[in-house]
Amino acid sequence: MRHQKLTGLALAGSAVLASSTAVAADKAEVDKAFETLKTYDWGADRKLMAPIDQAVVDTQDDAAGRKDLETRLLAVLAGGPSRSAKDYICRTLKTMGTAASVPAMAAMLADKDVSHMGRYALERIPAPQAAAALRDAVAKLSGALKVGVIGSLGVRGDTASVGALSGLLGDGDKSVASAAAHALGVIGDPQAGKALAGFAKKAPEGVKPAVADACLICAEQLLADGKKAEAIALYKALGGEDQPKHVRVAATRGLLAAAGKKD
Repeated sequence: MRHQKLTGLALAGSAVLASSTAVAADKAEVDKAFETLKTYDWGADRKLMAPIDQAVVDTQDDAAGRKDLETRLLAVLAGGPSRSAKDYICRTLKTMGTAASVPAMAAMLADKDVSHMGRYALERIPAPQAAAALRDAVAKLSGALKVGVIGSLGVRGDTASVGALSGLLGDGDKSVASAAAHALGVIGDPQAGKALAGFAKKAPEGVKPAVADACLICAEQLLADGKKAEAIALYKALGGEDQPKHVRVAATRGLLAAAGKKD
């Protein structure tokens, strides 16, 4: 019996040792992957980043571990790695980034080569600072970069940006105005609906199709949220003869759907 107990203790000790060795090995692999990330570039084996990927999964319930990973990723980013490495870092921070990542992501928004990487991360980082960074960038950017950031505000459903986006509906750049309309439609709150309804009748020809689509998207969202009166107002804004037939048909169907929906 004593021999059996000793054997059991020995096996248990071996298991603990093996587990400790595995943890040490994992840490060494993560450290190695971070060193590789500093020189990682197109054509490199994506599997080289697998230890970091696994560490992200393993630290889901480990705030300290997550913070350490975020800090290390941002340190590599600050070192000026390749675009491929930046892309990997931003994609990873998109899934686990916090407010600590926002300044680095925001700094990328004005760079045409990496702006999309930064804003994709900011779309997903739940911290309110991420939305604020996108709102701040809208006022500073122009052209395609501005359009991209406007779209990201829509993806976030950022109701705090409705006022600024409403002001862009009349922008001289049709792509900016159209992007603002779409973002408002996706945000889909009553204030966004009010802005779109008020602009639908006076939208210039180059922007009118985007505004009509946005109105329909917004109205559908409002109806789903129980905002029947607001949805009806949007559908009615699209019922005039100045709108194409397919838009008027869609608006009529929307009105019928709203009429049949219980309050």
